[in-house]
Amino acid sequence: MNYNRLISGGSRLIRRLCTAATEAPPPPKNNQSLYRKISSLNMTGGSVSQTLNQYVMEGNAISKRELERFVIELRKYRKFQHALEIMEWLESRKINFALNDYAVYLDLVSKTKGVDAAENYFNGLPPHARNKYTYGALLNCYCKELMTEKALAHFGKMDELHYVTNLALNNLMTLYMRLGQPEKVPQLVEDMKQRRIPLNDFTYHIWMNSLGNLNDLDGVERVFDEMKRENSDKIDWHTYCNLASIYVKAKQFEKAESMLKMLEEKAKPSMRDAYHFMLYLYAGTSNPQEVYRVWNSLKTVSPVTSTSYLTMMRALRKLNDMEGIIKCFKEWESNCTSYDTRLVNIAVGAYLSQNLVEEAESLFKEVFCKRKGPFYKIRELFMIYYLEKRQLDNAMSYLEALVSESEWHPTPELVGAFLKYYEETDLDGVEELCKIFKSYNYDDSWITKYIIASEVPDSQENHEPENLQADVHSG
Repeated sequence: MNYNRLISGGSRLIRRLCTAATEAPPPPKNNQSLYRKISSLNMTGGSVSQTLNQYVMEGNAISKRELERFVIELRKYRKFQHALEIMEWLESRKINFALNDYAVYLDLVSKTKGVDAAENYFNGLPPHARNKYTYGALLNCYCKELMTEKALAHFGKMDELHYVTNLALNNLMTLYMRLGQPEKVPQLVEDMKQRRIPLNDFTYHIWMNSLGNLNDLDGVERVFDEMKRENSDKIDWHTYCNLASIYVKAKQFEKAESMLKMLEEKAKPSMRDAYHFMLYLYAGTSNPQEVYRVWNSLKTVSPVTSTSYLTMMRALRKLNDMEGIIKCFKEWESNCTSYDTRLVNIAVGAYLSQNLVEEAESLFKEVFCKRKGPFYKIRELFMIYYLEKRQLDNAMSYLEALVSESEWHPTPELVGAFLKYYEETDLDGVEELCKIFKSYNYDDSWITKYIIASEVPDSQENHEPENLQADVHSG
């Protein structure tokens, strides 16, 4: 499972690393209606500037501080284009930017228009706006896109200007972790100490994670001891969550569950994210009793959301508890106001794993009537199932629907299912697969790429989920 899909902690971390934007409370009640209008523009149409201009023309006043709150909320929910349009509106009205506002602007440009546009924005800034915040924001862009050479060169400039902070070094640590080079993280930590830059909680977390990836569990525990000794006030549920994930990965389940007990002591009832991670990590220790106990506890202390049900269903899938998945899905379905296709995907997969094809197809028909789609994943699940059952005609009926959706690209799992089917029928799988897609006038150039990828030895592939640490830090 990809932990970025579990909660949106990863994006929150990036937001903290690339800017110095201060978290603010939600918009005040008197401007909630304006915020709702802006946040729903993707459904209602119109632009942010038109909405704000109309609001002002109607005699309403809104402060820069209130719009900054809007930007924080929109970024939280990944509505980057609308957040950027607010910044552009402020700029068009000659509202003075604080030094860190330029960094927020740059970050939003990179998210909506790409790194090249972010570079152009940075290069066009007046001298006073090329500060440690905007330098840090551009460094984050390079690290996020794994542009190592540019990141290191930019970091060198920051060093010359004395702009290096723990955020900058943490960014490089994240880059090296994503590049599969965890051995470079301890070197950066030592560099941070030599510069007398204080280590923050993220630094400790990623440092422990790097040692975990190097199978140095003794080193992980030494770092944790140092954190307790030097920065005990920074230890919270994220720390225990991070440690538990390291132990789960190392299959040290007893230690993992010990950390999860500490996590639960630190978590407050309102912290749904903490419970979500407990669900998935207990599933990682193959302990269904604890998964259900945490689930029932969550339902008593905090309102459960679709994300809560999604997390629980993913945990049950990890436990191969298909009956539990179906029961959980039906409970969610009885109360939901709109279908979340991610939950439907898991439920369909559970039905098919139990050979309950009629139930799976009935569910798909139901959701098909309620939503426009797309339904790439669901259709691929049916195709893979029918190919495994050697029912090519049924699989082809779903393929026909998929190729009509121009944005669809087959996954390696589906390609593998086709190739296995043809291998079992003594046919050249690649040739047959190309014939099929050409018959639908569909581009088949991606097939060779997937064949090459499938030949990479398992030892060179990364089958592990993304580091939990980078997702939970900013909670």
